[in-house]
Amino acid sequence: MADPEEHPGTLPECPSAQGAGLLPKELRAWMVMLAAMGAVEQRLTSVLKERLDVSHDEFLILCLLAEQPGEGLRMTRIAELLGRPKTRLTYQIMCLQHSRLVTRKSVCGDKRGIEVALTEKARGLLSDASGVLAETVVQALTHVMGPTQHEAMCGLLPDLAAETEAP
Repeated sequence: MADPEEHPGTLPECPSAQGAGLLPKELRAWMVMLAAMGAVEQRLTSVLKERLDVSHDEFLILCLLAEQPGEGLRMTRIAELLGRPKTRLTYQIMCLQHSRLVTRKSVCGDKRGIEVALTEKARGLLSDASGVLAETVVQALTHVMGPTQHEAMCGLLPDLAAETEAP
C-alpha cells in the first residue's frame, strides 16, 4: 500500500468536508478543523521533542507565555485558555520548571495565585526553533487542507471567505 506521507494526493478526503451528510456547515467546518489540528499535532510532536525536548501540551504552554512579553500568566488563566484541568497543568508546569524553561512565583496579594513566566533559556530555544516549527505547521496543514476543506472552513468563518475573495 502507498505511504500517504509520500503521496498526499492518495489520502481519502475527510468525510465531513464533503458536505453530503446531515451536519450543518458549522459542524462540518469544526470536524475539518479537528482533523487539521490532529495533523499538526502529529507532525509537531517529533519536531518538538527533537528541538525543545517538550511535549505538545508543554509547547502550548510555552506558546501562551511567549505571547506575554515581559510578564507571565496565572496558572488558572493558562488552564482556562488551554481547556486543561489544573492538576494536569501543575504537572506540566513542574516539568517545564525542572527543564528551566519557566519560572513560578506567587502573585502579590493572593496567597493561592501562581504566575508562570518564560525563562531566557525558553525564549532563546523558541526563537531558534520558531522557523522550523512554523514550517512544520504549514506542511501539516497543506497536507490535509485542500480546496474542499478550505470551503468547509469558510462555512465556520464566513469572514475568511470574504477576505480570500477580495482582490
